[in-house]
Amino acid sequence: MGIFKSSQSADKIQQLADYIDGSDHIVATTGAGISVGGGGLTYGQLRFSRRGGDGNSFLHTYLESMFSYNPSYSHYALRDLEAEGKMLGIITTNVDCMHTIAGSKNVAEIQGSLQVNRCADCGRHYDGCEIWNHSELPRCEACGGEILPWPLYSHIGLWDDDVKKAREWIAAADLILVIGTHGNYGNVYWSCRSRNAAIVQINPGHTGFDAAADLNIREECDAVFKKLKGRRGGNG
Repeated sequence: MGIFKSSQSADKIQQLADYIDGSDHIVATTGAGISVGGGGLTYGQLRFSRRGGDGNSFLHTYLESMFSYNPSYSHYALRDLEAEGKMLGIITTNVDCMHTIAGSKNVAEIQGSLQVNRCADCGRHYDGCEIWNHSELPRCEACGGEILPWPLYSHIGLWDDDVKKAREWIAAADLILVIGTHGNYGNVYWSCRSRNAAIVQINPGHTGFDAAADLNIREECDAVFKKLKGRRGGNG
């Protein structure tokens, strides 16, 4: 449990506000739940969509629908915490780049994302998610080969550079916000967390984080952050 406690108020949104106001090094760990409101793409969807399917099916089923949505309210709320100087970094298993599209700068996409891409034939890199926002699959300028994002060409599932950042951030955190995710990825990064950090989980269902959390808020994250607006001490 964390070294500091929020007020004993029965209002969990106010308790969350107190935790945020009492913290200077917040780290958020996010999963599919944060992208529900924005229509984002998860790692599991990306992997599944390519099994036995052709590229055009992949494009039309997932990528076109992804770029027809904006980041969710929660993505923007985390961006604002970073701009305020409160948010040390965001650790996510999502591959949809929605945190970056929302404007967050410090994002560790530990399973890679649509921002890290490579030609399947010659290996040339094409970084940045904007290449997917078109009506056809991107092709390599050098050889014409199909461009694939990291989660598809790696067959590993972990982006080492961002795993390193995740470990550094969570070790320095004084508050960890667990948002819309069910797994803590054990020794990948969670075991590196500071034992003094408070943990707040925002998830409508029960998860493996329940016992570790100082505060569990059983609501959708967009609803929580909308209620949070204006509740913090002069910062909302």
